[in-house]
Amino acid sequence: MRNIIEENKGLIKAIIKKITGSYNEDIEQEVYIKTWRNIDNYKESGKLKSWIATITANLCRDYFKSSSYKQNLREVREDGVLESKAVAASQEKIVDAKKRQKMILKAVDDLPYKMRKVVILFEFEDFSIAEIAKKLNEPEGTVKSRLYNARKILAEKLKFLLGEN
Repeated sequence: MRNIIEENKGLIKAIIKKITGSYNEDIEQEVYIKTWRNIDNYKESGKLKSWIATITANLCRDYFKSSSYKQNLREVREDGVLESKAVAASQEKIVDAKKRQKMILKAVDDLPYKMRKVVILFEFEDFSIAEIAKKLNEPEGTVKSRLYNARKILAEKLKFLLGEN
């Protein structure tokens, strides 16, 4: 387990920061616990790194539903009442940004598996097209095509975020 933690620590921290907007040690620890508890259920059909990335993303999404997150939000809002309206407005922007992130993650989760895998590797794990092609044992053109089509689908599903019809 120690090797798994060391090999994936950077990935886990990056996903947490990207999804929640800041580093959260509690989520990171929960990822390690959940990985340890479920390692026997891991199917060899996929990459361990992808499985851990999925666990991390799911725990980040669960965090937004948690009572501790909602309590922190309440405290931020209560403190915001005492502070200037500009600070309160910026907190609302943060909450709105997190809601948008959740919508985006949901849309990515709804993509077909092969497209979703390419998007996750490219956008969340910062792999290059060549690295993804090598990792998936696919031609670069196929990876580019999947990424293009996935982005097209995501743009259509999420155009309301930009205020488009």
